[in-house]
Amino acid sequence: MAAKADEPAPHQPKDQLPNVYYCITSPPPWPEAILLGFQHYLVMLGTIVIIPTALVPQMGGGNEEKAKVIQTLLFVAGLNTLLQTWFGTRLPVVIGASYTFVAPTISIILSGRWDDPDPISRFKKIMRATQGALIVASTIQIVLGFSGLWRNIARFLSPISVVPLVALAGFGLYEFAFPGVAKCVEIGLPELILLVVVSQYLPHLIRPGKHIFDRFAVLITVVLVWIYAHILTVGGAYNGKSPRTQASCRTDRSGLIDAAPWISVPYPFQWGAPSFDAGEAFAMMMAAFVALVESTGGLIGLSRYASATPLPPSILSRGVGWQGVAILLSGLFGTANGSSVSIENVGLIGLTRVGSRRVVQISAVFMLFFSVLGKFGAVFASIPAPIVAALYCIFFAYAGAGGFSFLQFCQLNSFRNKFILAVPIFLGLSVPQYFNEYTAIKGYGPVHTSARWFNDIVNVPFSSEAFIAGVLAFLFDNTLEKKDPQIRKDRGKHWWDKFKTFKTDTRSEEFYSLPFNLNKYFPSV
Repeated sequence: MAAKADEPAPHQPKDQLPNVYYCITSPPPWPEAILLGFQHYLVMLGTIVIIPTALVPQMGGGNEEKAKVIQTLLFVAGLNTLLQTWFGTRLPVVIGASYTFVAPTISIILSGRWDDPDPISRFKKIMRATQGALIVASTIQIVLGFSGLWRNIARFLSPISVVPLVALAGFGLYEFAFPGVAKCVEIGLPELILLVVVSQYLPHLIRPGKHIFDRFAVLITVVLVWIYAHILTVGGAYNGKSPRTQASCRTDRSGLIDAAPWISVPYPFQWGAPSFDAGEAFAMMMAAFVALVESTGGLIGLSRYASATPLPPSILSRGVGWQGVAILLSGLFGTANGSSVSIENVGLIGLTRVGSRRVVQISAVFMLFFSVLGKFGAVFASIPAPIVAALYCIFFAYAGAGGFSFLQFCQLNSFRNKFILAVPIFLGLSVPQYFNEYTAIKGYGPVHTSARWFNDIVNVPFSSEAFIAGVLAFLFDNTLEKKDPQIRKDRGKHWWDKFKTFKTDTRSEEFYSLPFNLNKYFPSV
């Protein structure tokens, strides 16, 4: 008996993540909330700037068009973040731009239908074609979400099958992290090292300022490295260097500050009436479906970091419906890109341990404010990309680690579970690696027919790490000998039984019920 008493006790699984400073419903004091909200704004800005910087020149637009697209993306992101935090999942989620929609947009650019001698006219024609495709594509998420179909699918998820999905929703974005840092190592690497030191080591070394360092590490380090990058630029460190090095390293090369208007309010159909093409719409619909699966992983991981209970399927479905509305708004305003859960902001919540809804709503106000006051917004949008990529190294990793926390509900000595973890995660990394490498070398994907839209329908899902891992894990978990009661327990399904519907756990009401007493008219099931 004495030997038994000496055995170490296993760690107890927890429905809600402990040691979080502020959960969804507990906002920090206003001054702190405003600074934390601004930090979320800075982090989501990276993707908002990177995507138009890559797409707009190919579409025929110059710096003015690029500045206007970034403003529009910011404005729409602010609106969508408010809609999602008020009426969607109600999680502290930022709805921003998504890399998943880039491939179908490039196909529209290269379709050859837009040969116009005037580059600005060509830009507007391509923009209107992407708008039409996005408007049609939004219907897939709106229908799946609001009809409750996605709720019925989500009920088959278990803790073991969400691990590969959530893990690769974060880790699968590795290609945007360190390769971006390496484009200008002398700026990116100091940001990465400083962020680790300030957020992880300083809070334990300097006790009085503990919460300043772990909560505001991003603000502190970005400002320091940005000043350092500016000194290098002004000091002539990059004079005579290659155009690519100058574009990555200099703080004055984005061209946004001069091109941005002082005040400009984005409005629907600002580029003209959308044009529609069936093939392009189908390709964009596939991208919207892939983004839906990736966002499901992001939302499930975020519910953990915000110290909420697991998402009831009906709430997840409601969030998906509102994300469809987000893509519709992207199409109406003309952003050249769809909307999806911002994974880097999920990682930021993990780093700061502040999962407050109010903080993210404040960040949405910053997005709207800086999208209208273009010149001020352009100042922050001109942060060199390697600094942003250094932030991604930490945040994408944090978001992925959120997936591993669901392993506490599963039996890790089960060979069935090992298979469900191993094969989807491995193939989720390996298959997109092949597709992306092939595309980089040949200039087109492995599926290469004369119909570009068909190529995208096949190439886009196979280029998404989270999509492949999530679909395979879901498939294996629901087809491999699952009727045995012991296997149900091994999957961790018994832990999630009480969150299968909205009403079976009283905490769901606290975290996920609609504001303004709307639950009376739109009850969750």
